[in-house]
Amino acid sequence: MVQATEQPLSFEAFLEQYPSDGGRYELIEGEVVEVRPTGAHEDIGGFIALKLGVLIDQGALPLTIPRTCVVKPPRPNAGYIPDVAVLDRTQLPHEPLWEKASTVCNGATIKLVVEVVSTNWRDDYGLKLADYEALGIAEYWIVDFRALGAARVIGQPKQPTITLCTLGSDGYQLERFTGNDRLVSPTFERLRLTAQDIFRAGAD
Repeated sequence: MVQATEQPLSFEAFLEQYPSDGGRYELIEGEVVEVRPTGAHEDIGGFIALKLGVLIDQGALPLTIPRTCVVKPPRPNAGYIPDVAVLDRTQLPHEPLWEKASTVCNGATIKLVVEVVSTNWRDDYGLKLADYEALGIAEYWIVDFRALGAARVIGQPKQPTITLCTLGSDGYQLERFTGNDRLVSPTFERLRLTAQDIFRAGAD
């Protein structure tokens, strides 16, 4: 990830000044940061979106997976673009920034977000986890396909891991999935994917 500006911004200023060069940018602690995912990173995000999209279509669920969208947490100087976001279509009319800036602000609108870990792993396991939890997003996946996270977050010995965070009355409950463990998703009960199925999508 490459820092694009040194000037701290509010979220409103971030949207107003969002670059029109076709790149992807996030607002991290008031700093605009360009997101430059690798090919494997994109392959994994696309694979997950495809598999979840099939379940949405088969079940005729009132959900959608936008190509990109900005998630605004409660803090004033943050805005994220998840690798995958599953939104509730019935809630989109209540999103004040959706039509203008494809931005969602209400946790009830966001059924699930996925972050595929890259060198900014501390954001995925720290800032974003806390902000998604505070926003009330029901389900958050952290896909650490290169085992970049510290042992304290993915365990020892370190190995490719998916951390699935499910929102409960006391905040997120975390469960790790590795190898042939089958993911257990409250949002998509019919999901039939193992952690390895997902990691394989990003194999070189």
